[in-house]
Amino acid sequence: MDKDKTFYITTPIYYVNDVPHIGHAYTTIAADVLDRWYTSGGYDSYFLTGTDEHGQKIEQSAQKRGMTPKELCDEVVQNFKRLWETLNIQNNDFIRTTDKRHEEVVQEVFRHLLAQGDVYKGEYEGWYCVPCETYVPEAQMAEENTCPDCHRPLTKMTEETYFFRLSKYQDALLDYYEKNKDAILPHERYNEVVSFIKSGLKDQSISRTTLKWGIPLPGDDRHVIYVWFDALINYLSAMDFPKEDGKWKKYWPSVRHLVGKDIIRFHCVIWPAMLLALGVNPPVRVFAHGWWTVDGEKMSKSIGNVVDPFEMTELFSRDSFRYFLLREVPFGQDGNFSEMAMASRINSDLANDLGNLLSRSLQMIQKYRNGVLPDFAEVTELDTEIKNLAQATVGEMEEELDRFAFDEALKTLWKLISRANKYIDETEPWKLGKENNAARLDTVLRTLWEVLREVSILLAPFMPDTATNMTVQLGIEPMKRIDWVWGKINCPVSIARGENLFPRLDLVQWEKEKAERDAKKRAKAAGISNSNFEFEPLAEEISIDDFKKVDLRVALIESVTPVPKADKLYKLELNLGFEKRFVVSGIRQYYAPEDLVGKKAIIVANLRPARIRGVDSKGMLLAAENPEKGKEGISIVTILDTTMPQGARVC
Repeated sequence: MDKDKTFYITTPIYYVNDVPHIGHAYTTIAADVLDRWYTSGGYDSYFLTGTDEHGQKIEQSAQKRGMTPKELCDEVVQNFKRLWETLNIQNNDFIRTTDKRHEEVVQEVFRHLLAQGDVYKGEYEGWYCVPCETYVPEAQMAEENTCPDCHRPLTKMTEETYFFRLSKYQDALLDYYEKNKDAILPHERYNEVVSFIKSGLKDQSISRTTLKWGIPLPGDDRHVIYVWFDALINYLSAMDFPKEDGKWKKYWPSVRHLVGKDIIRFHCVIWPAMLLALGVNPPVRVFAHGWWTVDGEKMSKSIGNVVDPFEMTELFSRDSFRYFLLREVPFGQDGNFSEMAMASRINSDLANDLGNLLSRSLQMIQKYRNGVLPDFAEVTELDTEIKNLAQATVGEMEEELDRFAFDEALKTLWKLISRANKYIDETEPWKLGKENNAARLDTVLRTLWEVLREVSILLAPFMPDTATNMTVQLGIEPMKRIDWVWGKINCPVSIARGENLFPRLDLVQWEKEKAERDAKKRAKAAGISNSNFEFEPLAEEISIDDFKKVDLRVALIESVTPVPKADKLYKLELNLGFEKRFVVSGIRQYYAPEDLVGKKAIIVANLRPARIRGVDSKGMLLAAENPEKGKEGISIVTILDTTMPQGARVC
């Protein structure tokens, strides 16, 4: 394989201090799409992801749980592997920083840099961020000695350490970025990195004596290698570096890194300097994507709005989730995750546009040609226009995905889908069928089928399940993008029309179900529920004027009588001070009469009277349902202040 046709894509290795979330899913789905896209284009593509398992946070978390750090890592890493399977991620390799193969490469890199003078021993005193596991120069500190990244308090530390001569490579880095302005995307990140380098680089501490959970430093076992120095090398250790016959010889010249914007300096300053010191080319591209909020709010465990990728794929399907993440927001920008927005896109883009196009087209082939694909016959300028648009779509998507513009690539593909739907309305195949215009109808049906075949190929990297479903219904085998040619297919082809790709969602029912799920999540986050009780969603909001119409009064319960032939009903005689009345209430199974007589309860006093089992009931007792006991735990709302006069208005 020509090296020009190789492609190496990586995600960051994810820190195993928490369960996988939307950020992990976002980066990994994007990498998976690129890997599938380039493979479909005839490239020899290699896709790496993995986990970062060393450092102080892991050590501390393991201690709290009574485990060794390795035991904790072995447990948590399974969550990531399970998520990749759930999201249909097809990575070639999964690297762990606890792998022996990785440890050996890290130690070899350290020895090499030490021998050539790019690493030296010294003493470091500075402000250290424990959560980020990094020293922070005073010039970069936020206000009140806090970390500029996580904004948590910094700790003053002094320790013996080994340094990497980062300052030595300042000019070389600036020269590289001057010659390769697309090496960092989006461009605002490029400007940020170049400005940072120009401000002056200082040598970086790359070892620790204050913790034990890390790769031992060769030749000085009092030290372990700094977690970020260790972690960055994974991109090479998975490639069998520095073996002469290692995969890195083939794939490394074409490496692209996908990262979150919070770790861009490590990947665009420290890492390329390390590579230059090793005599290896820096990454062809580092793309730093943005962060997600949820319904306009920052994700937080405390308010229960963290997006769980497992839950989203179960609710909407993994293809819908993959599509939404890459279509909703330009890849380099921050985005807002909204289930309502995803549900709307499923109905509009996936059900109305794509699903409707497939269903209508195959239904007509089935109806007018008994499910057998016709050939082109009478071709017009309109048909040629569709063909030209289809061919142009491939080239446009190639350009857009070369710069990781996933949303633009999907917009381009949907222009073709929308144009094909309009083409149906313009050609009116149902009229051609009635008029027995066979030649023209054959061309229209074949044109629609060709568009759908191309869509299935171009959509496959983004939505592999959907693409497979489409090819089955189109009556063909999956095909690579490099092999696609308009009109070139072995006939005859028999379609196999199936169920709709994306059934429309009932948004009213969906909103109700979401409200119930959100209530349960908020309750769990607040620590007020440890059961499986399904909380009732909040009712429709009302105005203060609406609320003022409800007249709540304090009522003294003077007598309680069972309603004949009604196991659940009591007739309560209530004294409101200015009048007495009867109220029928379904609380008989929860209270004995003697438990109620003499109590002061709150009632809705201006409720329209109703005749219940022969009793004129005027009002309603307020009661609450215990969520831990469900319907078995009903309690009436009583007044604690026994001196409160009956008839007093509750406000």
